[in-house]
Amino acid sequence: MKINKNFLDLEASYLFSTVNKKTRDFIAAHPEADVIKLSIGDVTKPLCPAVIEAMHKAVDEMADEKTFRGYPPEQGYDFIRQKILEWDYIKRGINLKLDEIFLSDGAKSDCGNIGDIFATDNTVAICDPVYPVYIDTNIMNGRKDKIIILPCSSETNFLPAIPESGDPVPDIIYLCFPNNPTGTVAPKSYLKKWVDYANAHHSLILFDSAYEAFVTEPDVPKSIYEIEGAKSCAIELRSFSKTAGFTGLRCGYTVVPHELVFDDTELNALWFRRQSTKFNGVSYITQRAAEAIYSDEGQKQIQDNLNFYRENARLIYEGVTAAGFKAFGGKNSPYVWLQIPEGFTSWSFFDELLEKCHVVGTPGSGFGKMGEGYLRLTGFGSRDRTKEAVERIKNILTDTL
Repeated sequence: MKINKNFLDLEASYLFSTVNKKTRDFIAAHPEADVIKLSIGDVTKPLCPAVIEAMHKAVDEMADEKTFRGYPPEQGYDFIRQKILEWDYIKRGINLKLDEIFLSDGAKSDCGNIGDIFATDNTVAICDPVYPVYIDTNIMNGRKDKIIILPCSSETNFLPAIPESGDPVPDIIYLCFPNNPTGTVAPKSYLKKWVDYANAHHSLILFDSAYEAFVTEPDVPKSIYEIEGAKSCAIELRSFSKTAGFTGLRCGYTVVPHELVFDDTELNALWFRRQSTKFNGVSYITQRAAEAIYSDEGQKQIQDNLNFYRENARLIYEGVTAAGFKAFGGKNSPYVWLQIPEGFTSWSFFDELLEKCHVVGTPGSGFGKMGEGYLRLTGFGSRDRTKEAVERIKNILTDTL
């Protein structure tokens, strides 16, 4: 028996596992320390009442022989996919078909699994800094030497440059907006350039819009399909994790339009074949929970939670910038991308924050080489703890000036 040696090309530990381990070790060594975590992007507000009510009702249905449900359809029940179609797309002027929507147990899974339907010799363009799953899963699939890095810096507001004539042409392009980790967003005019590029070169865009619910500005697109021509070159991945606080329930969806045809084959058919073989669907109770957010009351309730996190992000951004330091994000996003003081690396500043003020962030270098010199902070904590963390960070930042 031989192992998949592609796994040996990965970093020894996943970024967030390392952050968690260092935090646990510190707390074990300093049990008196009051540690505040602004690191992992996990929600803290409870599920909204509409969701809880729907789950209770679904549990009762599962307890009755007449309404019990077994294995769910591979793509999800029609009732939830119809609501997704109406509320997330038709209301924004986007026309899709029901069978182009595939329910999943979260965007992270689909980000990794979507690579199953692509040849291993495809070249893959990935931004730096970036959500580590994009890099790691392509390495796992044997594409380590096929990755094209798109460097992103503050000079371009962390938007990757469109490849120029003579540059390598990627077969697959990963884009994430609002961006994780930098918190930046992309205007329609910018995304239109990527769509035009992909269509001209017969490339595929994998568009991660897991944080679209945080967008509040009308000129910032929530979906790649708001861009003309995107349905012939883009797959969209979405999540209920941050939108509705489903990090513990696990639910998301992927859109694969029928217009996506490569090697004379519809990607929609390939993805259905993959999912029907490897995925047993999302539980009925979870799908009813997700359906509950697609009502006027459900929308109001999840917006209350989203506004809470938006305000936290604003407080963090304004707090660190008031202390004299540069930061990005904090608007249309739950993340603040802090430029750390000179004389520190991302990891040494992580240690400094943890040891001196007992606040946990995520080192920027964990998101790629271009992330060195930055630290990601999240707005998913409680209000009082977020305010306390900001004051502690401001004090340590002021001390380093």
